[in-house]
Amino acid sequence: MATPQLLFVDGTFAELAQELADYVQVGDQVKPYLEKDQPEAALQIIVKASSYLNSAPEKEFTGAYNLLIHLVLQSQDPKKYLPTVCGNLLKPITSSPAHGFTLAANALSTVFNLLERSNPLRYNVFMQIIRFIRQNAQFDLLKPRLKNLEGWFTEWDTDEEDQRKLYLEVSEAAAEAGDEEESYHYLVKALGTFDRDDQEEITSEEAQMLSLKAVRMAISSPTRFDFQDLRALPTVQALGDSHPVYSQLLDIFTEQDLEDYNDFRDEHEGWIEKEKLDHEKLQRKMRLLTFASLAASTPNREIPYSSIAKALQIPLEDVEMWTIDVVRAKLVEGRLSQQQKVFLVHRTTYRVFGEKQWRELGTRVDQYKAIVDRLIGVVRKAQADVENQREREQQELERKLASVGISGERQGGGDRRRQPPKPRTDEDD
Repeated sequence: MATPQLLFVDGTFAELAQELADYVQVGDQVKPYLEKDQPEAALQIIVKASSYLNSAPEKEFTGAYNLLIHLVLQSQDPKKYLPTVCGNLLKPITSSPAHGFTLAANALSTVFNLLERSNPLRYNVFMQIIRFIRQNAQFDLLKPRLKNLEGWFTEWDTDEEDQRKLYLEVSEAAAEAGDEEESYHYLVKALGTFDRDDQEEITSEEAQMLSLKAVRMAISSPTRFDFQDLRALPTVQALGDSHPVYSQLLDIFTEQDLEDYNDFRDEHEGWIEKEKLDHEKLQRKMRLLTFASLAASTPNREIPYSSIAKALQIPLEDVEMWTIDVVRAKLVEGRLSQQQKVFLVHRTTYRVFGEKQWRELGTRVDQYKAIVDRLIGVVRKAQADVENQREREQQELERKLASVGISGERQGGGDRRRQPPKPRTDEDD
């Protein structure tokens, strides 16, 4: 969105109101109220006529709207006038088709930024900003501000119902912009605003329709492979009663395999087509998820091509192609051994992490521990061998030195020190 606008105005309320009233051609109607010191009545007439500003010359547009915003924010009850002001800005700026979006965006940002941070009216203005963004297909300009939503809700003391309305508005804006991930993200946030302790609320028609929409988006998304957070939502869990077939399908995508999906399709023949779900996309996704489960449950981290082909129900010659796809989807990391016809798993993503996965993890920890214990045994034996060899070499060296008379020990026992040679005398001759 546009940068904040600062307002510089000079004059009393009455002077400024009369100036703007003259500009929007209601000066004669406003003047008596200003003379009687009835500013609210005067402002009501001005705001009602403010749609005139959308046809104001481009160079005068920002100044005129800034003056209108200033007057409205001086009111005892700005809430009464802001919907009209913001609503006008959602309409075409007829005087400047080329720059109308920027002019209106600046004015809306000015309203939002001039309100106190804790003023709940900011919620209403921001909702109008989202609608403005939607109708102008400029969602990318809105995204940087969305990170502030939770903080703003706290500052404005926004209740769950209003939070839900805004989240849904953002979700729709993202969907219209083709941003499926953001759309899904804010739809799930909206579902999280239903009171989990209120059974009537989580089973309401709105909650169930939104939950159904989220499930359809999740299983159809080519990039979403984790469904645990969605399935944990009380409103989604309630689909087990209101829409049991969808609930069953979500369970399959959460933790089951391709064979289960095919059984589901046989059991509910024609249902997927009736619900306008794309079977080819769903089946492809289930193959990738099945590959991930296979990799996660293989204890020795080596999967034969034949096992992959059987689990994915594909020809053996297609295994390498599907391996590349599952790695690209970031579900599994590893490498192919074409010579041995196996896939070597380096890392895998657990689709669910429950009791079964804890047991598998425990088995692998035991296997790693056994490997480490064996390695430690090998290292310790090698260290002992090196130490023994060193001692043998030292003993051999000392033996050799002693054999040539260099050792400090006497051969045959006793300590004998070598005497210096005796000086020669005449008697020696």
